[in-house]
Amino acid sequence: MERYFERLMYATRWIMAPIYLGLSLCLLALGIKFFQEVFHFIPLIFSMKEVELILITLSLIDIALVGGLIVMVMFSGYENFVSRLDLTGHDDKLGWLGKLDSNSLKNKVAASIVAISSIHLLKVFMNTEQIENDKIMWYLLIHITFVISAFAMGYLDKILRDKPDPKIVVPDHTQK
Repeated sequence: MERYFERLMYATRWIMAPIYLGLSLCLLALGIKFFQEVFHFIPLIFSMKEVELILITLSLIDIALVGGLIVMVMFSGYENFVSRLDLTGHDDKLGWLGKLDSNSLKNKVAASIVAISSIHLLKVFMNTEQIENDKIMWYLLIHITFVISAFAMGYLDKILRDKPDPKIVVPDHTQK
């Protein structure tokens, strides 16, 4: 009975597979939104101010960062929690694929969130005359929270990685 239960529980990891595949729909939606923005501003490029162009460019960078985050979560999550990807014979295999464990993925997601938040905060600072001061304060506090959280997670990961394993006994060669 226990063995059957364990196999059934282990097989439930495949429930995550369609979720990771579903993230590709989000990626498609981001791609559509990206090109919608590009096609929207191209006819206006000669009449817009430099600040407007920079804000649109930051929005496009924001979309690209979120897209990269989705790809990273899709592939690494699938490999870490469902099954290894069999990409033998593919020349275009991503260099980091198969090398991110769940802790590395968590830290990369946190760093990506900080980068996305930084882009958003930069957009806010470039548009301060149209945003109330208390909202700017909240954007800043939220960003600082993301930065501190990402730093804390990375620092804790480093501490745990550098901590010696108590099961490994290192012989003391100083005594005769």
